[in-house]
Amino acid sequence: MKHTISSLFGLLLSAVISSTAFATMPTPPAAEGFAKATFAAGCFWCVEPPFDKLDGVISTTSGYIGGKEVNPAYKQVARGETGHTEAVEVVYDPKRVSYETLLKTFWLNVDPTTDDRQFCDTGRQYRPGVFWHNAEQRNAAEKSRDAINQSGRFAEPVKVEVTEATTFYAAEDYHQDYYRKNPARYKYYRWACGRDQRLETLWGESKP
Repeated sequence: MKHTISSLFGLLLSAVISSTAFATMPTPPAAEGFAKATFAAGCFWCVEPPFDKLDGVISTTSGYIGGKEVNPAYKQVARGETGHTEAVEVVYDPKRVSYETLLKTFWLNVDPTTDDRQFCDTGRQYRPGVFWHNAEQRNAAEKSRDAINQSGRFAEPVKVEVTEATTFYAAEDYHQDYYRKNPARYKYYRWACGRDQRLETLWGESKP
């Protein structure tokens, strides 16, 4: 069965979005002893779960980053009007989980062969990326990207952007933990989008 992006999102979101205006806000700094990591890998609903499973991850927040619009709304971002991309901000305990482990999790959940697209979602608002918060993260991200390029796994260079993190705006409440709040709709979306099928083709059982 073929589903268009508009009809798919209309089906999934109509039951959870009201006419109420939702305000988005920048996220606060990580608490002392914790750190932040930010990744974009398509629809943020699907990016939270793999990080939530990691021991040492304190929280995951779906949101928007990389654009100039202040306090962007979902509909603006989805239409490609803000320059932002959907992303997930991970707060983690560096004593319990390394940034390299977060990077490995990211790579296994992204299609690095496409730039302005991830799975069934198209546009710059779905571009894949690693947004670094310090020099150590930048070096680690670039090193991991270079290693995949040099491995010869893909015919073309990895198209994932590695850029400095800018202001991250937490998305509207109905987007947070969507896979837990709406498991049936989430599973349907993930299947219809072909996410797991594509990831299996790209990565199989191997690790980058």
